Amino acid sequence: MHTLTISKGKEKFLDRRHPWIFSGAIASNTSQIDDGALVEVQDNHGNFYGIGFFQPGSIAVRLISIENVSIDQDFWNKKIENAIQLRLGLGLINDENTICRLVHGEGDGVPGLIVDFYNGVAVIQAHAVGIFRNIKFIVEALKYALGDLLIAVYDKSAETLPARIDSVNDYVFGRCPTPHLAKENGQPFSIDWVSGQKTGFFIDQRDNRSLLAKYSEGKRVLNTFCYSGGFSIYALNAGATLVHSLDSSKKAIELVERNLAHNAHAGKHESIVADAVKYMNELGEAYDLIVLDPPAFAKHMNKRHQAIKAYSRLNANAIRQIKPGGIIFTFSCSQVVDAFQFQKAVIAAAIECKRNVRILHQLHQPADHPVSAFHPEGNYLKGLVIQVD
Repeated sequence: MHTLTISKGKEKFLDRRHPWIFSGAIASNTSQIDDGALVEVQDNHGNFYGIGFFQPGSIAVRLISIENVSIDQDFWNKKIENAIQLRLGLGLINDENTICRLVHGEGDGVPGLIVDFYNGVAVIQAHAVGIFRNIKFIVEALKYALGDLLIAVYDKSAETLPARIDSVNDYVFGRCPTPHLAKENGQPFSIDWVSGQKTGFFIDQRDNRSLLAKYSEGKRVLNTFCYSGGFSIYALNAGATLVHSLDSSKKAIELVERNLAHNAHAGKHESIVADAVKYMNELGEAYDLIVLDPPAFAKHMNKRHQAIKAYSRLNANAIRQIKPGGIIFTFSCSQVVDAFQFQKAVIAAAIECKRNVRILHQLHQPADHPVSAFHPEGNYLKGLVIQVD
C-alpha cells in the first residue's frame, strides 16, 4: 500500500475529518499509484490518519477508514451491515415499504458507493474507481447483511465511473426480470433499474411525497419533471380531483402510465410530454398545487449563479400563475446550491411576482440518505412548501 503525506500547513484540514483529500493537499508523488488503489494517508510528521482509495483528479483520496485496519471481507461486512442495520432499526424495510437506500456514500462512511434496494434486488452504483474495484467484496457483504431478503444484485456503475474505466452494467449476483414491483408506503411502483434513470427510482423524495398527499385531497395538481410519477400517484391516491404529470421524456411518461395501472384511484389523470419551463409560461390559474422537482441545474461551482437564476425563473412562473391560496412544492437537488441560496431564489421569485408567499415547510432528504457531520456537501436535496396568497 502506498503512503501519501499531507503537505506542511495542511494539517488542520485533517482535524475536520472530511472524507475527501484534495490533490493540492498532498506532498507525495502520486504518478505511480494505480487508479482506485488503496493508500494510507499520514500527516507531515508521519502520523497515521486514514486509509482510502486513490483516484487521479481534484479529489485524490476518498477515505473509508480512520482506523489502521485491513480492508478485507470482514471490513466490508461490518461497513455494509452497519448501514443496513440503521435502515432496519428505523423501520424503513417492511411489508409496506420495500424500497430503500441501503448505502449512501459519505453518509455511511463509504464515499463513492450507492446501493438502493427494490423488493429483494440491490442496485449498486460506484461513483469512485476504488469502490468499483471492490464490488465483489461489497456483493458478499450485502449477502451477509441481508440474508434471505436478497435475491439479486445489479451493478449499474458504467454511467457513474470515468470513461477510462471499462465497465458494463449487469447482474453480479442472481437475476430478476424488470420491471419489478416494489412498494413505497404501501403504494406499488414498477421499477426498471436496467433502463431507468439513476438506479430506477428517486427514493429520496419518499417523505416529501407523503407530505404532499396531506395537501392533495380535492386539489388540481401539476407535477412537473415527473419522471415515473411518484408525486402524481400519491396525490391521486390521496383524493386529488385532477393530476397532470409533465415530463419532456416520453420514456418517463410511459413509466407514469405503468405505475398508474398498479394504483386504484378515483381522480382524473393526464400525462403530458412537454418541456416544463415552456409549458409553465402560460398556465393560467389552472392548478391548486404545483410540484417543481427539476434535475440538478448545476453540478459544478462555476454553474451555481446560472442555476440560482434558473430556479428563480422557474418558481416565478409557478408563483405568478397558481390559484390564490395555492401550494407549491419546490425543490433543488443541485449540491452546489445550498439551502439558503435556494430559499433566496424562491423569495426573489415571489418579490418579482408581487404575491405574498408563506413558507410552510423546509424539506430535505430522508433518513436513508444520511449526511455525515463531517461532509456537509452530502445535504444535497433542498425543498420548500410555500403557500401563495
